[in-house]
Amino acid sequence: MVSLSTLADRIRNTPGLKRDSIAVALALVAGLAATVYVLSNQHITLPWQDRQSVAIEFTAAPGVRPEAVQEVRIAGVPVGRITAADPTESGTAEVTVEFEKEQRIYGNATAILRTKAPLNVMYIELDPGGPPASLLEDGGTLPVAQTKRAVQPYEVLDKLDARTRAALTTMIDQTQIGLKDAPTTLPAGLDATTATMKQWEPVINALNERRANLSQLVTSLTTISESVGHDRQRLTELTTSMDKTLSAVAKRDKQLSASLDTLPGFTEQLSGSMGEVNDLTGQLDPTLKDLDKASDTLPEAVENLDGTVGSVHHFINGAAPVVDRAGPVVDDLRPFVADANPALADLKPVVGYLPQATKELVPWMDDLAAFTYQTSSSFSLYDANGGMGRANLHVDLTNPTGGLADEGVDQGKKGDTP
Repeated sequence: MVSLSTLADRIRNTPGLKRDSIAVALALVAGLAATVYVLSNQHITLPWQDRQSVAIEFTAAPGVRPEAVQEVRIAGVPVGRITAADPTESGTAEVTVEFEKEQRIYGNATAILRTKAPLNVMYIELDPGGPPASLLEDGGTLPVAQTKRAVQPYEVLDKLDARTRAALTTMIDQTQIGLKDAPTTLPAGLDATTATMKQWEPVINALNERRANLSQLVTSLTTISESVGHDRQRLTELTTSMDKTLSAVAKRDKQLSASLDTLPGFTEQLSGSMGEVNDLTGQLDPTLKDLDKASDTLPEAVENLDGTVGSVHHFINGAAPVVDRAGPVVDDLRPFVADANPALADLKPVVGYLPQATKELVPWMDDLAAFTYQTSSSFSLYDANGGMGRANLHVDLTNPTGGLADEGVDQGKKGDTP
C-alpha cells in the first residue's frame, strides 16, 4: 500500500498531477454537498426517526406519484408526505401518507386531494378533526366518504359530446383571434375597468357594512341560542306537562267524542240565530237611518227647549206666591173633603147608570153641537150693533092655550094657591 508521504511526493514531482488532484477533491466535495442538499429536501425517513402512517381512501388518485415526494398539509403547513398509492378491491385508490408521531389525527378527519400547479403537482390537504371522535391509530384508514379530490380537465371534457367539443374548440380559436390585438387594445379596457371599479367602491363599502351587520346578527343569534340552551330544563318541564295533558285528553276521548257529536245541532241552532240576527239588523237599519236624520234636527230642538225651560222657570216663579196663598184654602177644604166621602158612597149606584147614559148621548152630540152653534146668537145679548135687550118666550105644548092663559096673573096670588 502506498504511503501518504510517497503519494504526496509523487503529486509534487509529477507535472499537472497536483492540479488534477485538487480538481477531483473539489468535485467530490461539491457532489457530497449536492447529495446532502437533495436528501434534505427529499424528506428521507431515517431509521431512527419515529413516524406514523395513515391510509387515505380516494375515489381516484390522478397525478399521485410517491417518488415525487408529494406533501401532506394541515392548514397550509407541510406535516408529512405521500409514501405509497395502491388500488383497492372496490375500485378506489388507497394513498398512504406519513408524518410525525406527535401529529394527532382523529376518526372524523377529512382529506382533499388538490393540485398546486396545472401540471398535476398534487398534495393532500388534511383536516385532523377533533373530539368527540377518537384518535386514529398508526396504520388506520380514512374512508372514502371523508375524502374529496380535484376534478381533472380531461374528466370535464369527457362529459362533453362531439358537437360541444367542436364548439369549445371554435371558441378557443376565436378567443385567440380576438386577443391578437390585445397588447394595443387591452390597456384601455383595463383602464375603463379600473374606473368602473372605483364607481363600484360605494357598493362594495355598503356590502362590507352589510357583512358586518350580518356578523353582528349571527353573534346575537348565538347569544339567543345559548340563552335557550340554559332554558333546557324549563322546556323539559313544559314537554312533561304537555305529555300529561295529552294523556288526560286521551282518557277523556269518549266524552270528547260525545261532545263533538252534539256540535252539529248546536251549529244549526247557531246558524238559525245568526239568520234572525241578520233579519233584526235589516229592521234596525231604517231606524238607524231615521235616528241619523233626527240627529241633524236635534240641536235646533234642544235650543228651542232651552227657551221653553226658561218660560217654565218664569211661570214657576210667578206661580210660587199663588201656591203659597192656596195653602190656607186647601186647609179649609180638607173638612169638606172628609164630609164629601159619605156622599160619594151614595153616588156609586148613580155612577153605574152613567155608561149607558153616555152611550145613548154620544149619537146626539153632533146634533147638540149644531144646535148650540146655531142658537148661540139667539140668546146672546150682543150683536153687530152692540148690546141689546132680549126676551125669552116659553110655550107649553101640553097646554091647549100654550100657557098664555095665566099671563098677567099676580105671581104672588098664584103662589098662595094651596
